[in-house]
Amino acid sequence: MLTVFLAALLVVCTSGHYHDYDWKVMNKTFPEELKNEENEPCDNAKIYSYHIHVLFWQNNEERVISAETLRKNFIENFKEKFNQEKINCTISAGDPARMCSFEVDKDPAGPFTTAQFSFFIPPKDLQETSMWMLQNKGDHDVFIHPNSGCETHDHTKWNTFSGAKWPIDDSVLKCNYPGCNPSVIES
Repeated sequence: MLTVFLAALLVVCTSGHYHDYDWKVMNKTFPEELKNEENEPCDNAKIYSYHIHVLFWQNNEERVISAETLRKNFIENFKEKFNQEKINCTISAGDPARMCSFEVDKDPAGPFTTAQFSFFIPPKDLQETSMWMLQNKGDHDVFIHPNSGCETHDHTKWNTFSGAKWPIDDSVLKCNYPGCNPSVIES
């Protein structure tokens, strides 16, 4: 039992950037027979959702405080679009058509080379939320990308930055076919 738990923990910790919540959303609409790397190339993959990331300098106290304030203000501004029972994204967060917030990474994590926080954004809310974030980001840098299952394309080809363009460590991105589930990818 402990071996299974440790193996699962290793997969989760090394699986790149997708979260279980993203997989839950893709899993609801992606046909089971297409959920493998031998099917459909990423070139025209369906986009299921988006992430808006705010990147900030973790060693600058002023920037950390400012980022925390921006996160709080975003949640407050769009509170009606969040799942009211669980603002944080978890597998049990409920309705994947609602926005949610991932935990703040106060150190580099996944493909990000600095501290960051992010929000899960359903396609219907992308324009309004990204416009607000771009107009209110202050000195912070914003990275927006789709979630299709094709992590490398999502983070390197189909992304957009506002502010400084930070390097993305794509070596940690393991899901590279439509509907890919990071928890079943070997590291």
